[in-house]
Amino acid sequence: MNLAYDYPVLGAFWTTMWIFLWIMWFVLLFRVVGDIFRDDTLGGGAKTGWLIFVIVLPFLGVFVYVLARGKDMGRRETQHAQAKQRALDDYIRTTAGQGAGGASETEQLAKLSDIRSRGDISDEEFRRAKEKILH
Repeated sequence: MNLAYDYPVLGAFWTTMWIFLWIMWFVLLFRVVGDIFRDDTLGGGAKTGWLIFVIVLPFLGVFVYVLARGKDMGRRETQHAQAKQRALDDYIRTTAGQGAGGASETEQLAKLSDIRSRGDISDEEFRRAKEKILH
């Protein structure tokens, strides 16, 4: 029972291509639905209308959405990624600040000034450390 002879190479190629196209289609569909919900410029009625259009007529709805609003999809995706990165950076700064004994900026500057007055660091090192604390 040799199944390889019953399924030619070209048949395997077409099957692989169709599976790839279906996966691409679902990725595009989910990106469009995510963009509909992410877009702050659309009101509730417009979001509902686009969502119904995409669900009832998926192929036509997705293609019309990409043609009509696709230009800004990348911008909204970039803004969303930047907002997530800023939130992560803020969280890390807050957590790192608390992990260092919970010292406030004033306490950290006072300690830094004390270290400089003892001569353990130079004025240039003090200035760089102060900039890090204040930013």
